[in-house]
Amino acid sequence: MSAYISPVPLPDLDAVAPEPYSGFYGMPVYSSLPTRDLAASKDFWVRGLGFIDLFSIPGQVVHLRRWAFQDVLLVPGEQAAQTPAMSICFSCVPSQIEEIAARCEEFVPGCTSGPREMPWNSLELTVVTPENARVVMTAARPIDPDSAQAESLRAVGIEIPRS
Repeated sequence: MSAYISPVPLPDLDAVAPEPYSGFYGMPVYSSLPTRDLAASKDFWVRGLGFIDLFSIPGQVVHLRRWAFQDVLLVPGEQAAQTPAMSICFSCVPSQIEEIAARCEEFVPGCTSGPREMPWNSLELTVVTPENARVVMTAARPIDPDSAQAESLRAVGIEIPRS
């Protein structure tokens, strides 16, 4: 098996989330979301979704981040009139799903749906943000090494250690 280099912990129901990452790097990918109210949007993302304000330029941009490579830029502009078809997905750990849902519901009642167990072995919470972005917080679930799912993955060449 190759070296594991992701900031996302390996799937485990008791996985511990890394701290938000405040270092600087060349961002391989990020999302840019227009908003009519930078301060209100920043507050929702920080207090509801658990991002940090990496830096802000008043009236121009708010650079938010959770873990390494989970970057969002809030910029002034006209936000989507309705929830977009595309989702922005961010990894989290299973223990964070309910707390994120509760915090977001405090800000905007009815903005969350789920969590749901997905067929790709994750637990997912969908949040519609004040900018009308669909954010999916997704927590990988461990694979039972003795399950049919594990056997199916082995059959296509994915290494799943046996118990």
